Amino acid sequence: MATGRNVPISRSDDPEEWERAAYANVPLVTQWDDGRHTGTQPGSVPTSSASMPSVVVSMLRDLDVTDGMRVLEIGTGTGWNAGLLAHRLGGSNVVSVEIDATVAERARAALKRAGLSPEVIHGDGRAGWSAGAPYDRVIVTAGVRGIPSDWLEQTGPGGIILAPWGTHYTDQDALVRLSVREDGSASGPFLRMVEFMKLRDQRLDWSRFHDYVPEFPGEADVSRTRIALVDLGDRYETVRFVTGLCVPGCAHVVNRSDEETGKAWFFDLASRSWAAVEFRSGTPDAVVYQSGPRRLWDEVEQALAWWSDRGKPSLDRFGLTIASDGTFHPWFERPTQALPFG
Repeated sequence: MATGRNVPISRSDDPEEWERAAYANVPLVTQWDDGRHTGTQPGSVPTSSASMPSVVVSMLRDLDVTDGMRVLEIGTGTGWNAGLLAHRLGGSNVVSVEIDATVAERARAALKRAGLSPEVIHGDGRAGWSAGAPYDRVIVTAGVRGIPSDWLEQTGPGGIILAPWGTHYTDQDALVRLSVREDGSASGPFLRMVEFMKLRDQRLDWSRFHDYVPEFPGEADVSRTRIALVDLGDRYETVRFVTGLCVPGCAHVVNRSDEETGKAWFFDLASRSWAAVEFRSGTPDAVVYQSGPRRLWDEVEQALAWWSDRGKPSLDRFGLTIASDGTFHPWFERPTQALPFG
């Protein structure tokens, strides 16, 4: 975890090390590149895993199941989480949906060997599994950028949807606990930052931005800002997540040279608008380039100022409301207080 590196471990070649890793409090990648990867070295994109035990346990605590409840899991993976739920509630009360046929079959076999029998479905988790509805709880084990209306429809009133949710502004996920209402909508607070592999259909394809900037800076408008690179936030920092809530429909990436030097890019998902900011160590002003009808950097500056003016509030003071059609509305402190952006 400290290095961020992946190392291969073979159960047949080194069973003791394999068992140690299986019980360690670290995430274990079990598939790369949607199964196209071969060999023992890491692939390009991790696409299935066993989550950190501490993350699994804390999410099950937040799910708060009781006897007789029915649970839908989105993303079976190794089957471990479904197995824990089946042990607690009985296999007939747990349905787990996995998009990858090979991953689903391996999970079924592992669960059977353990004497557990949740229903493992090979299918697209976005559609849930209507045949087993209604559910009292839905737990999502993949990062999502939208809550499908099918999940809302398949959860009974008063039920809970627990999901790692985020915007395309960053790859961050925040765990949100949504309570489903009688009218089919849902609302609830963000609990804490987590990190999950993204739902396959909701991954951001960065190649879509290749044609946004045919030449740099081209005819972009040029200005300056006193915002520093550090002000944009780092990997797990709340400010990045909140900026994504305040600047919807925007993708953002930073190419860093060091802590104070780098170029931040911002791309609008609905138009060809883009912005770039060049930060240099020892220089008080950063150079801003903006192109297109949407002034993305102006929106980012406004969001950063709003967050700072309110004392840099923590993540748990924000929440999310999902309409019955799946559209989302982030809020601050209470569901009736929508963010003044977007």
